[in-house]
Amino acid sequence: GVIQPLPILGIGMTVLGSVLILLLCTVSHKRNVDPLFYVFAEFSFTCMVGLTNALEQDGLISGFMGFYLKMGEPHLSSAYAVMMSYWEGIVHFILFLIIIHRIKSYRRLGLLWAGSSIAHQIVLIPGVVIGKYGSNIHLAFWRNVPFFLVPFWAASLLFSRPREMPIVTADKIAEEQKKGLLSRPVDLLLSLLLLGAMAFSVFRGLVVLDCPLDTCFTYVYQYEPYLKDPVGFPRVMMLVYLFYALPLQTVLIYGLRTPGCSWMLDWSIFFAGAMAQMQWCHIGASFHSRTPFTYRVPADKRWPVIALNVLLAAAPALLVLRCHTRPAYFMKPIPKGQTNNDKKKN
Repeated sequence: GVIQPLPILGIGMTVLGSVLILLLCTVSHKRNVDPLFYVFAEFSFTCMVGLTNALEQDGLISGFMGFYLKMGEPHLSSAYAVMMSYWEGIVHFILFLIIIHRIKSYRRLGLLWAGSSIAHQIVLIPGVVIGKYGSNIHLAFWRNVPFFLVPFWAASLLFSRPREMPIVTADKIAEEQKKGLLSRPVDLLLSLLLLGAMAFSVFRGLVVLDCPLDTCFTYVYQYEPYLKDPVGFPRVMMLVYLFYALPLQTVLIYGLRTPGCSWMLDWSIFFAGAMAQMQWCHIGASFHSRTPFTYRVPADKRWPVIALNVLLAAAPALLVLRCHTRPAYFMKPIPKGQTNNDKKKN
C-alpha cells in the first residue's frame, strides 16, 4: 500500500530546527564552534524534503507530500517549484556534504550556496504572493521567512571573513595590471557576454512589464510564453534580473576593466550561484509537463531559447573560472620580494 506519513510533522521539525539553530549559534560563540555548521546541518534536512516533493510531483514516488501540498503550500506542485526542489535536493545537498566535510575551509563553497539560496527565496516568496497561488496562502507558507533571512546572515558572515589567496610577485601583478582590456581577450569576451546578458535582462524585463513593442509581443508568444504563466515566478525572476542582476553585472564589468578589484573573487562566485539556480528553474519550468501546454516553449523554438538561457548561466560561471585561475589582475599591489608560494589574507 501507499505510505501515508504526516507531512505536518516535517514542518514542525523544520520550525524546531530553525529555533535550535539560533540556540546553537549562541552557544557556538562561547565554544568557538562555527555557527554556520548548524545552518548547513538544518538546511540539509530541508533538502531531502524538497527532493521528496520533486520526486512525488514527477510520479516517481507517492503518498508523502499530498496532504501538505493541499493544506500547507500548494505552490510546491508548480513546475517552477519542482525544478527548485530538484536543485535544492541535489545541488544544495551535495554542497552541504562537501562543506561539512571541509568545515575548516569552505568560504568559496559557502558563497556559492548563499547566492543560490538567496536567489531561490527572493523569487519564491514574492512569486507566491503575486501569482495565482496568492489567494491560497496558508500559515505553513510563512515557514519560508527564516529560510529567506538566514542565507543573508550567512552571506554577511562569509563576506566578512578574511580571504585566502596565493601571493603573486609584485612584478607579475604590475605586468598583468598594465594590460588594457583589448590586450586581454578573455576578459574582453567575458565583458561582451555580460553586456549581452544585461541587454537580454532589460528586454525580458520589458516583456513581463507588458511593453507594447512588437518585438516583445513576438518574443513572448513565439519564444517564451512561460513568461506570461500566471504562477508569477517567471515575472518575479525577470524583475530580479532587471533590478538586481543588472546592477551587479555592471559592477562585474567594471571589475574586469579596473585592476586591483579583489572583491571580484567573492562576488563572482556569489553571482554565479544565483544565476545557476534561477536559470535551472526557469529553463526546466519552461518545458516541464506541469506547465500548461500554452505556456511551454514551442517545439520549433526550443534550441534558441535553451541556448540563450544557458548562456546567461554560463557567463558568470566562466567569470568565476577566469577570476580564480589567474587572479593577479584582481589583486592589490604587494611589496616586492614576496613569492608565489606564500599565502596572504586580504
